[in-house]
Amino acid sequence: MVRGILLAAGYGRRFDPEGRRDKLLARLADGRPLIWHSALALCAALPGSLAVVRPGQTERVHWLRLAGCEILETAHAEQGMGSALAAAVAASADAAGWVIALADMPWLPAAAVGRVAAAIDRPDTVVAPMHGGRRGHPVGFGAAWGRRLAALEGDRGARDLLHGADVRVLDWHDDRILRDVDQAADLDPALPSCG
Repeated sequence: MVRGILLAAGYGRRFDPEGRRDKLLARLADGRPLIWHSALALCAALPGSLAVVRPGQTERVHWLRLAGCEILETAHAEQGMGSALAAAVAASADAAGWVIALADMPWLPAAAVGRVAAAIDRPDTVVAPMHGGRRGHPVGFGAAWGRRLAALEGDRGARDLLHGADVRVLDWHDDRILRDVDQAADLDPALPSCG
């Protein structure tokens, strides 16, 4: 079974350099935080996806569970995205592959997640959606990538593994596979930026 992994441990320093507001808890128009939207899309396509958080992120865990995620709370995630991903892959080592999504992409469609997951048809597969000539998220890896993913460290994510890899790209019809929230200005200006 292909396993969804949601990287939800980040500090969001570009969103609020002073660290007073949690980017992933910023509210969208329906009053729910962007972390919930990101998790819901992943879990809709891959039920029981594994969300990685740092210890003590109680409110994030609450919203992730409401969206259907299983939770991996690990101090390794404090070291950065690579360490968080490595911990999640190690915790799901029996998977046939992984679809890795980011918790700051609340507009990512579940259909894109499902399409990436369905395209993991061999252990050595790497697959990602593309729109307008830009590769987006989520990214799928077959089981043969497990050892390399589990060896990631610090803040260097899987992007480095993709250099030189034969990535199968899937054309996607809109920019939701590209759109994330790094700063408050990235939120739709018609929506409140923080709850």
